[in-house]
Amino acid sequence: MGRVGRRRKSWSVRGMEALLSWGISLWVLAPDWVLAAGEKATNLVVVADTRRLSGIMKYFANLYNTNTLLFAIWAVVLTALWGGILGFLMDFIMARTGLDLKSRKIVEH
Repeated sequence: MGRVGRRRKSWSVRGMEALLSWGISLWVLAPDWVLAAGEKATNLVVVADTRRLSGIMKYFANLYNTNTLLFAIWAVVLTALWGGILGFLMDFIMARTGLDLKSRKIVEH
């Protein structure tokens, strides 16, 4: 008898799988081959220059340099706060000009 329930892959499917695996290998190994001739790169340290800053700007620059997590939390909170302030401001301005979007009927098709 033969193989029941199992079909052999055609040559074109096997060829495409081989080509795909070679392509992925080249994609993964290309950076190593390019950098193989030179020395390994050193890690860069990015810091904010606080020599000429004062006040709140110095606080946030020092926070960026020392506590990245707290800086990220501040960034999220302040971004949300500014988004809310700008949203309410634009709603107020548009209502004053006659474009009241609160009573608008939204029709979705």
